[in-house]
Amino acid sequence: METKITKDFTVGDVVQKYPSATEILARYGVHCVGCSASPWETIEQGFKGHGMTDEEINNAVKELNDHIKSIPKTKIETIEITEKAATKVREILKEEGKEDFGLRIEVIPGGCSGFKYNFDFDKTSTKDDTIVERNSVRVFIDNASMRVLKGSRIDYINTLQESGFKISNPNATNSCGCGKSFG
Repeated sequence: METKITKDFTVGDVVQKYPSATEILARYGVHCVGCSASPWETIEQGFKGHGMTDEEINNAVKELNDHIKSIPKTKIETIEITEKAATKVREILKEEGKEDFGLRIEVIPGGCSGFKYNFDFDKTSTKDDTIVERNSVRVFIDNASMRVLKGSRIDYINTLQESGFKISNPNATNSCGCGKSFG
């Protein structure tokens, strides 16, 4: 059964399941995809809060649904690493003199929602790792973590409020208010 976005979806749910939809939300003037209201504020509430009419909201929801239909199903089976994230990884590796290392990402127990992401640099993989190479960066992910991370998008953000690597994970069913852990 295919998912269909409605105006009753929360902004946070849309962003979590379809990270590339943030571009559409931003085009409609909704730039608060990472704000504290996004986990509970519906698309309709968010858009009305930004002065949109019912017709504009309906057009935005239609565009969001058209967009998710265009996402290749195979993309969900892999990990996406944005160019911004890859650039930041390469920059850090160079600063630390570890150009031949890769980024290790793990899903570990912790945080108020049950799990959190752990980032580290590693020179070699283990037999239990999946190695993902994107944008000239190697990423090592242990198989247990990979099952949780499939379909995720790894980005690097640098805003006035925060900076760091951000994982948009379609497999996470909930997250804490601060966005640092998930379930």
